[in-house]
Amino acid sequence: MSADLGIVALGRMAYGEALTLQRDLAQRRIAGTLPTDLLLLVEHPPVITLGRGFRPEHLSTPLAALEARGIEVHDIDRGGDVTFHGPGQLVGYPIFDLTGHRQDLHWFLRQLEEALITAIGDFGIAGERVAGYTGVWTGDRKIASIGIHVRQWVTWHGFALNVTTDLSYFDLIVPCGIPDVKMTSIQHELRERAPRDLWNRTTDNVIGAFAEVFGMRPQIAGTARRLDA
Repeated sequence: MSADLGIVALGRMAYGEALTLQRDLAQRRIAGTLPTDLLLLVEHPPVITLGRGFRPEHLSTPLAALEARGIEVHDIDRGGDVTFHGPGQLVGYPIFDLTGHRQDLHWFLRQLEEALITAIGDFGIAGERVAGYTGVWTGDRKIASIGIHVRQWVTWHGFALNVTTDLSYFDLIVPCGIPDVKMTSIQHELRERAPRDLWNRTTDNVIGAFAEVFGMRPQIAGTARRLDA
């Protein structure tokens, strides 16, 4: 029998609030008081996050200029370099206990990539991996970024899939620390073929792809407020 995967739709939420929630849920998963894996789905106001592999030269815009534009900056514990989150980007935070899957971080990263490749494939977009990097590309353009943190085989942080994202925000940084990387979005790739309900269809595709790739049964687990009860 497939294990349940709790789906939590957080809507628009400040990055710091979502990070606190992730850490709380991960600790509960480690302690065994949270009985199922979760996939948190969220959209953030503009924010730049600096992972454990961050190099200062990859934040190419002064902090004062970012603050003037209302863009927060968070130094966090995920893997990877610098990335951007913002409106029109579907961010997913899997709170997974890998002891119930496979205790292999490389396997987990490849599974995340496979789920996103499957999700965008439903739109006719060919997702690809690039040797030596984590994330998903289509052609020479990067469409999704991935960075995780793991403690006692429980994961948090996750992926950012550009749906209708304003791609000009990525000009403020060296995305993922990859020089000259070209960023793209589902909307940009589909252009006039983009459906009017693109956000909702993308969300459904991602949920279905996670269920397929991880062999799990998706269940609506409620809101952040219900989870905190």
